[in-house]
Amino acid sequence: MALLDDLGAAVDPELGVSAEIAMLNSRYEDAPAQDILKAAIRDLYAGEIALVSSFGADSSVLLHMVAEIDPATPILFVDTRKLFPETLRYRERLVELLGLTDIRTEFPAQDDLQAADPAGMLWMSDTDACCHVRKVLPLDRALSGFSAWISGRKRHQSSTRSSLQVFEREDGRIKVNPLANWGADDVLAYARDRDLPPHPLVAQGYPSIGCLPCTSKVEPGEDPRSGRWRGQEKTECGIHLSLGDGQAAGGRN
Repeated sequence: MALLDDLGAAVDPELGVSAEIAMLNSRYEDAPAQDILKAAIRDLYAGEIALVSSFGADSSVLLHMVAEIDPATPILFVDTRKLFPETLRYRERLVELLGLTDIRTEFPAQDDLQAADPAGMLWMSDTDACCHVRKVLPLDRALSGFSAWISGRKRHQSSTRSSLQVFEREDGRIKVNPLANWGADDVLAYARDRDLPPHPLVAQGYPSIGCLPCTSKVEPGEDPRSGRWRGQEKTECGIHLSLGDGQAAGGRN
């Protein structure tokens, strides 16, 4: 894991990753999101970092920031084959608008689908297994070769994300959450001030957008993610849960 040259103190090369992450969190906890991204993309993990984007409700903000820093930053997009058509069209619109030049789309492997979900209806009986084969495994393949990745998670989104930190360690990689301390109003203001187009489903009552079968509308006052896997205890698709080492700083959010 690389370190910024301007940390202001000599760093023991044997310093543990956990201590190093704690140092970065201390330094960047209150830093502007753009500064966090610049440090991660240009210095900390130059050439080794990608933005993972769902091209969902809040995605335009991070995509815009990354495009301003380096439009050639790899953007990883998992197409589960169960997404809303509006999401796929929105992706194409944002890519063209922002001038992003390295969009990498990963699909579920046909062998995995044949073994686990040959009829395409696994979501009806086991949403965890469906997410695993359609999201987690494809993203794991897409992240091969990267030492770090950028996530758009925010503390305000749900109780399970309330302790989210800016830097985490997960499955041997560093995850950067530059919008961790942003609220819904911050996202809306940023998008409005830059005239970024909203995801077309937001106006229809979908503040958090995943796969079509497992996403429902959210009523005023509800948790923004309450429309994901409604009626189940499930709150995450699995891509933000450690597959192995379970050492994400601040817990598995």
